[in-house]
Amino acid sequence: MSRIEDPRLLTGAGRYVDDIVRPGMGHAHFVRSPLPRARIRSIDTTGALALAGVRAVYTAADLNSEVHEARLPLDPPGPALPRPPLADDEVRFVGDPVVLIVADDRYIAEDAGELVFVDYEPLPPVVDYTAATDSEHLVHAGYPGNLAGQLSGRPAADLQPIFDAAAHVVRQRIFQQAYAPVPMETRGLIAEWAAAEQEMTVWASTQSPHGVRGFCARLLGIAEHRVRVIARDTGGGFGQKVAPQREDMCVMLAARKLGGALKWIEDRQESLMSAGMARHEHGDARMAFDTDGRILAADLRYVQNVGAYPASSPMTAGAVVGMLFPGPYRVPAATFDTRLVFSNTVGRVAYRGPWQFESVAREVLLDTAARQIGLDPAELRRRNMIRREDLPMTNPSGMPLADITPYETFEQALAMLDYDAFRGEQARARTAGRYLGVGTCTYLEPTTGGTPFHSTEGATIRIEPSGAVNVYVSGGSCGNSLETTVVQLTADALGVDAAQVHTIQGDTAVTPFGGGTGGSRSGSMTAGAVAVTAQILRDRILAIAAHRFGVPVEDVEFAGGRATVPGVPDTALTLAEIAEIAYYQPGSLPPGVTPGLEASGRHQVAAPMIWANATHLCTCEVDIDTGRVTLLRYIVSEDVGPMINPNVVEGQVFGGTVQGIGGALYEHLAYDDTGNPVTTTFMDYLLPTTTETPVIELGHIETPSPGPGGYKGVGEGGAIGATPAVINAVADALAPFGVEISRLPLSPAAIVDLIDNARNKATSS
Repeated sequence: MSRIEDPRLLTGAGRYVDDIVRPGMGHAHFVRSPLPRARIRSIDTTGALALAGVRAVYTAADLNSEVHEARLPLDPPGPALPRPPLADDEVRFVGDPVVLIVADDRYIAEDAGELVFVDYEPLPPVVDYTAATDSEHLVHAGYPGNLAGQLSGRPAADLQPIFDAAAHVVRQRIFQQAYAPVPMETRGLIAEWAAAEQEMTVWASTQSPHGVRGFCARLLGIAEHRVRVIARDTGGGFGQKVAPQREDMCVMLAARKLGGALKWIEDRQESLMSAGMARHEHGDARMAFDTDGRILAADLRYVQNVGAYPASSPMTAGAVVGMLFPGPYRVPAATFDTRLVFSNTVGRVAYRGPWQFESVAREVLLDTAARQIGLDPAELRRRNMIRREDLPMTNPSGMPLADITPYETFEQALAMLDYDAFRGEQARARTAGRYLGVGTCTYLEPTTGGTPFHSTEGATIRIEPSGAVNVYVSGGSCGNSLETTVVQLTADALGVDAAQVHTIQGDTAVTPFGGGTGGSRSGSMTAGAVAVTAQILRDRILAIAAHRFGVPVEDVEFAGGRATVPGVPDTALTLAEIAEIAYYQPGSLPPGVTPGLEASGRHQVAAPMIWANATHLCTCEVDIDTGRVTLLRYIVSEDVGPMINPNVVEGQVFGGTVQGIGGALYEHLAYDDTGNPVTTTFMDYLLPTTTETPVIELGHIETPSPGPGGYKGVGEGGAIGATPAVINAVADALAPFGVEISRLPLSPAAIVDLIDNARNKATSS
């Protein structure tokens, strides 16, 4: 089945937040801090208020006291992290919103911003997150040592005897740079307050309409039924749009004060400066091996930069990094320590596979270990990888594992490449002065469950009197083809043609509550909700048809939108005819069947989490003079269970993989030593394009999950596996020089420096 949203989006007929126009709508612009940390002495808004067309100018004194509650949907119990709408006493990163201006249009609002004078007293910023815990300066006064959170496994001392006695111990520290989700559509929303009804309507670019609704109600201190959130087309989210951020709070609060509609659309510079970062982290990883290269123990000391204002709690995903660290390998003993630290940089946001560093640390370390032990990296993995006979099992941190196929995807990827043949080609190339490399990453991805907010999903299906089928789900579709998925699931579950089915999503006034898009949950959770709901209606359809035919229910079949009795000629009812009976002939319904054909159902997550897995394999050539990396082949073998729609699955894998490649080679949300962002345009922030992206070859292994239809999540895996596979390919190409990779991204200049340093080290020794 083709993606049904494609014609609308490809012909420019999509409807995004910026396409919405409301009567009398004002336009918002934020005056942002030019300093990473400073005390706000005073704010003079006189000039801005005097400009024709300016409707209001708000500071923290105007808005912050209006906050009733600022808890986000994924915040854990306990005190929420600091989340003021506008900076009040201090600014805490370059781009921190200080003043909100409302004007007749965006041009006037931006001009007014130039007339606001803020008197700042510069303060020493905490820029280097690696030194934040030892700094005398605090990003937030209530967090000693700048610690936003901490979690540890069993004491490292318990494992020390294993490391002391091991034949091989391999250690590696690796830093991953900050980079950004960079959706095509930047953040934006329109908030419209109806004073007479005391109701708020919000048009939002969001992955979770119901999450925004609940947040807005808590923020304003009003009942949820007085908030309506509408999310039409969303041009990408990648986790950045899961939770409302501080600018969203400001617009909602200001709209209520103004008593009308207020629009804010983020420009690209704002996005790269203020919308949030991902991935800024490092870890000290070590593994102990026996004489045969089998893993005896693993340990990860992990530190993550959460910036000044993370959204939402970074512990939600940060805790998983250490708990997953053994990955898809048999590891008898493991532990971890996770520290999340504040800094005076933009806040951390969710991003595809927010626990991805676990795979980076593990897979890069395994390649280093293979070189030190004297084994081929593929052989080292074969000796340690989890196999079917090991399952079900629990990893050393207590994560239950089942229904996974890491060994099968690994072998499929190697076979698709013809690994042995490539090794031969690599050897011949080196004799000719060319440096080829191959790298892999095999990972496990927790999908579907994970948080109470995401634990259930609802669906409502209404078969109209005409026989048309409308299915209502919470939505959050933002490039993941959820429209197509829902239509296909509903058509299959009911037994009708997909052309009869239409889906309504993203409007909290008419759709059942749902968690939205996040945690690779949409397909599998919606499948459960649709299946539960469709079964209610199928039972009713069969009962009506059986009553009309005068036969037992079990004799009736319903397929292709028609009820029939096999072997009995001239017994057929179309869905439209059955619907007419249900709605217009209630007196002829069988006993116990209620009029109408509308039902709602709710699915509860089937297991603590559903596991997907994959292997990424990359080959490359590195020009040792220029540092340029050319990707030659890229292979992904994945197991996401039965595929609802292969086009959708493969699109998700392709998109995530390209983002992971960008993280390895190009993207860097960089700051200078004084805390100033230096990549706030696409002139400086590099993204992979079609020129740099290779053809991605896919292989599929299908192992059903315990959830509905056996489906698993697929949204995040590509971005998890790609980065370590590319790193390992580059490291393999440069292995003759003794290069060890410890920092990303692998820009041409960085690669040349690695080679030069390795050569100098070899010469000096």
